[in-house]
Amino acid sequence: MSEKLTNKTIITEFLLMGFSGDWVIQTLHATLFFLMYLAALMGNLLIFTLTTADQHLQTPMYFFLKNLSLIDICYISVTVPKSIMNTLTNRYSISFLGCASQLFLVIFFAGTEFALLIVMSYDRYVAICHPLHYETIMNRGACVQMVTASWLSGCAYGSIHVAGAFSVNFCGSNIVHQFFCDIPSLLTLACSGEHILEYAFIVASCCFAFVCFILMVVSYFHIFSSVLRIPSTQGRYKTVSTCMPHLTVVTLFLSSGFIAYLGSASESPSSVNLFMSVLYSLLPPTLNPVIYSLRNRNMKVALSKIFCGEMASKM
Repeated sequence: MSEKLTNKTIITEFLLMGFSGDWVIQTLHATLFFLMYLAALMGNLLIFTLTTADQHLQTPMYFFLKNLSLIDICYISVTVPKSIMNTLTNRYSISFLGCASQLFLVIFFAGTEFALLIVMSYDRYVAICHPLHYETIMNRGACVQMVTASWLSGCAYGSIHVAGAFSVNFCGSNIVHQFFCDIPSLLTLACSGEHILEYAFIVASCCFAFVCFILMVVSYFHIFSSVLRIPSTQGRYKTVSTCMPHLTVVTLFLSSGFIAYLGSASESPSSVNLFMSVLYSLLPPTLNPVIYSLRNRNMKVALSKIFCGEMASKM
């Protein structure tokens, strides 16, 4: 719904028209989204439960992993249930305030996850390069402070971009060619010449994120330098295996987000942009539990304890 005022448009709601109107495609979309959402929810809840209940998983690494799982649950829950409900009810409207809230939450959780991944790389750096001082540096208070800083930075990041994206005037259509409110799709609805503030925020954010990424690369350079100095092959393998899940998650998160926003900024077809958005909004939260649980021996042991305990109680 929108009210026209000269060439500007006062928008009171948006229409999230990301997917085709074809019934078969809509059914496929709803089914796929539901299965991926269920998998992400169950996997991350399992990790959150294990890292909370098992006394052997109370180290800094698992404390960070618990927060990562919580972020992923929130991140995927902001967009996917709404999209499924829209498809099932055939109603695609979202209020102006609802769109702003959704945009804020998506960027908030994405920014928090990126900050937490940087913290997790620092944790691996200290554990491998300064093992004798690990417990002193990564004490409980320091870990809580780093996680709190990650959540606060994500909140600040989301607030800045919502202010920038909704500081523009909208012209013409209120149709968002996406299944959730995101910055590139909303900026295509803005009046000409009113993107400057948000573009400035995007450039500043990208520069800051790039600096953080470089710090992450430097930390892993030191990590692998230390690994190469380990005399035994088994020792090198064991040390590297503790870093591989984090490296995989970082690569998945950054590459999917970069490809999605690069595609949104290009003149590629909307179907391609939509696929890329699905890639970065659903894939990391769904695959993160698999990456960490299947490759982590301590997680497997904790999981087997739960199942063995349940089986023993039933006998």
